[in-house]
Order: sequence, then structure tokens, then C-alpha cells
Amino acid sequence: MINRREMLARLAALGGGGLLAGAVPCAFADALGAGGKQDERILVVFEMSGGNDGLNTIVPHADDTYYKLRPRLGLKKDKLLALDEHWGFNPGLLGFQRLWKDGRLAIVHGAGYAQPSFSHFTSMAYWHTAAPNSGDEYGWCGRLADTLAPKPIPNYLVNIDTTQSLAVRSRVHTPVVFDEPDRFQRLGLMQERTLLDRVGQSAAPGNASLDYLKQVAQSAAESSVLVRDAWDKYKTPVDYGILPAQLPKVAACIAAGLPARVYYLAFRNNAFDTHVQQLDLHQRLLSYVGDAIHGFQRDLERLGVADRVTTMIFSEFGRRAPENTNLGTDHGAAGTMFMVGTRVKGGHYGTPVSLTDLDEGDNLKFTTDFRRVYATAIDGWLQPGAAKTVLKGEFETLPLFA
Repeated sequence: MINRREMLARLAALGGGGLLAGAVPCAFADALGAGGKQDERILVVFEMSGGNDGLNTIVPHADDTYYKLRPRLGLKKDKLLALDEHWGFNPGLLGFQRLWKDGRLAIVHGAGYAQPSFSHFTSMAYWHTAAPNSGDEYGWCGRLADTLAPKPIPNYLVNIDTTQSLAVRSRVHTPVVFDEPDRFQRLGLMQERTLLDRVGQSAAPGNASLDYLKQVAQSAAESSVLVRDAWDKYKTPVDYGILPAQLPKVAACIAAGLPARVYYLAFRNNAFDTHVQQLDLHQRLLSYVGDAIHGFQRDLERLGVADRVTTMIFSEFGRRAPENTNLGTDHGAAGTMFMVGTRVKGGHYGTPVSLTDLDEGDNLKFTTDFRRVYATAIDGWLQPGAAKTVLKGEFETLPLFA
């Protein structure tokens, strides 16, 4: 005998690292993936996993303390991309500099939370649930979808990754989770193929568990067709850089008219965990992200949907203020967040961290609760007044939307 969870894992899994998972199956609409309202706003959440070093991302070149803390890792002003008289962009962030010049990049300083965890797993769970030093069964993006649409809507919440993020776990909605669109299909042994292909076709009167499996399987099959079709039809002349970081897949889904209001994706494999020989690696990683985000924004403009989409970028923590002995930086606390979009008022937000007032572990003290940025994305962009419900508390928003 196997339990219900194992049954779901075997019968509803999708190939290519993709799956469709959630607590409650979707109620099926006649047009499952069509009909995303053309005026509905969309939030794209981009995770820089590993703990991005904020100090060497947006560099305080006018602060001498920065160079005292980082005599070998400190980036000199003449090596930086111009930002303003106090700050400079890491030389890898040409894409961000272009967005800044267009007034479409907001920089949020000192993002973090009280009593920070320096564990990747724990801190990311806090960011995924918006519940630091506590716990929540559902992710903040999942709760956001539940608040925006209290009744299930197929394909309303999309997570592009090899496995489902806690951030999109929802009480109401079944997130669509996929990695490679052309391989988005059921996963199983060859000997199981006949059985798997039949799941969802036969009726199961009076059997709630089998009915649940049928609905999950049917929803998964229909969603996979929509995603593959969207990807097949999508063509773009826009350059996303060397590593597009899954963003063209988001553009393809938006162009195809999927009703998703929230997309969640990540720069994977803890890439920003730069403990050793950080300089060249960090610059290269930032160039990938900057070019991909810039390309995504240009692609949205090409598609005529840029005014409907805002992208939020974050990492689970920053790095310690001083460099370590391995020419890298160790896990820290406060970091930098970003918001990108045509409706974003470019500029600096939040209070910059102090480099002379560190905690006992030489960590930067956070100045902006990261949930303020979430609240801004919710109330300022998606639905005014919804943040209190989603975040289970009141957080002052930032004035970064026009």
C-alpha cells in the first residue's frame, strides 16, 4: 500500500523537471489557458539564490569605510559603471545601468529582517513565506494568488523551476511548475506509460481520492499542452545575454495570454554563494542577471505588455561587510532588492546601511523590512489593500510606483 502523497507523486508528476502540484485541484474552465485579461497586472519574482553580496552590487564608492572593510575586494570608482556621486554599479551590471538611465530601476537598500538566519535553507524559507523566525504552511505568492482570486483559476500561478518553490504553495490554487517547456509531460517508467496515459480519462464515482487524482492529472495534461504551445509560438529578436535565466519562458507565457498574475523563478544552484575568489565570479553572475532582466524588459516592450508587468528581484541575505581570507565574503544579513518596470519610479529607496555600525558578527544591520517591499508590490502594483491579508500584518509601502 502507498499513501495519497506517494500516489500523487507518481501519477501527477511531469517530465523535464516539471510538475503541477498543490493542495487543492483546479476547477476546470472551458478555456483553460486562454483569457488572461489584457488589463490585468502581472508580478514576476526573480530569486538570486545563494546570498548576493549587495555591497559589491551597488557599490558605495564615496564611503572610505567600504575600502577599509574590503582592501582587496573593494571595487574602485574608476572600475564601476556610473550611477551617482555616492554609488556605482558593479561592472557586470550594464543591463541594470541601462534600466537606471531609463528610469525603470528602483534600488531598495538594507533589505532584511530581525534576528537573521545565516542558513540558506532557513532564511530562504523566511523569504518564501514572508514569516521570519516563525512558520507558515503556504508561501507568500501562494497566499497572494489566493487573495487575488479566492476561487481556483487554472494557470493562475506559474513557477519555472525543476521543483516547486515553497513561495508558490497555495491553499486554493494549483501552481503550474515546469522547467523545459518542450519536455513538460508526465514522467514515468515505460512499463507505466499505458496506465499513466489513462489517468484522468475514466470516471471515479464516489471515490474522492481517485477523483482528486483525475483532476490533477487532467489539469497537468492540459497545462502542459498550453505551455508547450506558448513556447513553440514564441520567437524573439531580443538579446537576453549569455544566460537568459528562464525569463524568455515567462515572456512566452505572457505573450500567449495565460491568465497567470504571478510568475516565480530563480537563478539556481546557490550561485551567489561567493565564499572564495569572489570578484570575477560575482561580476560574471551579475552580468547574466543584469542582461537577462534588461532583455526581458525590452521583450515586454516589444510585445506591447510592458505596462502590465513589474519584476521584483531579491536574495535570501547579503554578505558580511568585511572580506574573508579567501578573497570572498561570508553569509551576512541585509542586502539589496530591486524593482523593474515601466511604471516603476527609478531611484533609491529605503535607508542605506551603515558601514560603521555593524552587529557583533560584522554584519550589516537591516534598515528595510523585506516585507515592506512585498507590500509595495502587492498594494502598489497588484491590488491595493491586499498586503495586510497576504502578509498577515501591516507594512509601510515604498513610493516607488508612478
